[in-house]
Amino acid sequence: MNNFKSFESLLYTVNEGNMDDIALRLFRYQADHNPVYASYISYLGTNIQAVKEVNEIPFLPISFFKNHAIKTGDWQDDTFFTSSGTTGKSVSTHHIADLNFYLQHAERCFTRFFGSLAEYHFLALMPSYLERQNSSLVGMIGSFIQKSNSDYSGFYLDDYERLLKDIERLKRKGNKKIILWGVSFALLDLAEKYQPDLSDCLVFETGGMKGRRKEITRQELHSQLKKYFNITNVYSEYGMTELLSQAYTKGGDIFYPPPAMKVVIRESVDPFEKGQIERTGGLNVIDLANFHSIAFIETEDAGKVYADGSFEVMGRLDNTDVRGCNLMVE
Repeated sequence: MNNFKSFESLLYTVNEGNMDDIALRLFRYQADHNPVYASYISYLGTNIQAVKEVNEIPFLPISFFKNHAIKTGDWQDDTFFTSSGTTGKSVSTHHIADLNFYLQHAERCFTRFFGSLAEYHFLALMPSYLERQNSSLVGMIGSFIQKSNSDYSGFYLDDYERLLKDIERLKRKGNKKIILWGVSFALLDLAEKYQPDLSDCLVFETGGMKGRRKEITRQELHSQLKKYFNITNVYSEYGMTELLSQAYTKGGDIFYPPPAMKVVIRESVDPFEKGQIERTGGLNVIDLANFHSIAFIETEDAGKVYADGSFEVMGRLDNTDVRGCNLMVE
């Protein structure tokens, strides 16, 4: 675990100038100490010492989390997270060495963009996540709720009427900003049934209809939520079971990653051709917070990366499972 402490200390020194050097250092460590990743690299015939640039690093397909314990080093789980999935589909499992590290890191990602947790009431509307165990999102939001120090912060399951009454009370109190954080289908249910004025709230959507409603594009979702809630912006978070870092939008369609996270586009027809700017392809994610598992993940999402490191998510690649972050491409 001493090497973990070394990478953890490096994590909060990451900047645009040293990101690639730290990523290459972690790559070489994980290539030597992660048995699943080492086998994958060997299968590809990659010479570890010949990898000199980030775009040359092999990214592990995210599907490996469904059938393997992805661990760097030998350690006992503190906990584990599982992904959502449709009935009959296998789910991913992310083994976690230190739950407290994840919660603290998630807080750092959020506060970098939005300020202290204590500035907010967190009202969570995510029934599908609460209906299953070991959700990383529930763990994160639960920690945010606790650290907000608000009597009104909490999970509302599908109790829309209590939620709306509490929002009205909090509007009158006016002591903190209000965040309504919900899964897409629940937000749409609330919007269509009650059409509440949430102009004093920040609305965050997690994406995904969980089979409860027809999948729509993120743009269509945001358009409907803005209309029914009387709001000008809808915020989104890009995270998943297999990642410990989260990226956020600023109320539009573009995601901004924290320093420890970098998104790289791969060609749709050649997954080993990487680094395209402003061209649509598959999203590969470097998450330096994943030093205990695997920091280099080939996701099943389609999108586009811009020169400043921001990125756009355009839905799922063809023939991939429907999961929590899925919003279909038009």
